[in-house]
Amino acid sequence: MPFARLATATTPTCHIGLGLAAIGRPGYINLGREEDLGEDRSVETLRARTHELLDAAYAQGVRYFDVARSYGRSEEFLADWLTARPGFDDIVVGSKWGYTYTADWTTDAQQHEVKDHTLATYERQRAESAQLLGDRLDLYQIHSVTPDSPALTDKELHARLAEAAAQGTTIGFSTSGPAQADAVRAALAVTVDGEPLFRTVQSTYNILETSAAPALAEAHDAGLTVIVKEGMANGRLAAPHAPDALKSVAEETSLGCDAVALAMILREPWAGVVLSGAATVNQLTSNLHAAVVDLEEDQIARLAALAEEPHAYWAKRSSLPWH
Repeated sequence: MPFARLATATTPTCHIGLGLAAIGRPGYINLGREEDLGEDRSVETLRARTHELLDAAYAQGVRYFDVARSYGRSEEFLADWLTARPGFDDIVVGSKWGYTYTADWTTDAQQHEVKDHTLATYERQRAESAQLLGDRLDLYQIHSVTPDSPALTDKELHARLAEAAAQGTTIGFSTSGPAQADAVRAALAVTVDGEPLFRTVQSTYNILETSAAPALAEAHDAGLTVIVKEGMANGRLAAPHAPDALKSVAEETSLGCDAVALAMILREPWAGVVLSGAATVNQLTSNLHAAVVDLEEDQIARLAALAEEPHAYWAKRSSLPWH
């Protein structure tokens, strides 16, 4: 298992990863992105920004990096960085297939990505990922599985994924939407020749959206590595937009709202890797302070009270504009 590499790490930040969803393409739904990225979002500008972030993350102990076929040129940017640093052999790289990027490097496209969980899409995108990342790709995940996804029932697809697993690639899945818990439990039941197919799960979990927690605990107990995405709720938990209770706790700890929000996830015993989606080095450094946040019981209770009903949370997320 590639994640065994993280288990031997000694840095406090080894359980925080860096996701490139926000900087591998010019448009995304994170709040405050106009200030983070500015107007120049050319390919070369975002490539340089990505490399700067990867350098800073590695220097501060981060060892898991997360990309996807639909994150613009994220795989390409990461591959370039890895090629220039062949000695960095303690890194775990995860990517995802199932969405095709369709925005053509614009921020105002009618449709930024198209979802398709068919075998044909897997074969096409697996070849594309392999061309860029080669044997540096440790984990390949089905992108945003929902309970009705054909990827949960397609036996031919399962067989092909099992072949990839037999060749050394860890197979996982990510989830999204208000029924994440149902999707996780359905995926846990998928087997090939009597053996569980999936070894990792990546789900949205944060102070505002906690509904997947019981299912993620079950996945952890079943031996899967749990990766948490959107810990900042697409910027809703960042300082300018954070709820008052989060701002108060952050002030009490003398750390940022982001560090406190991510620390709430890190304290979960089932959380294997928590992703930072930072777009700047300052954001990343602040995020990484989550590893040393020490919350008191009353602070935890105040933050836990912020949880929203899942359908309300996901409706709000769907309404966020692409910036």
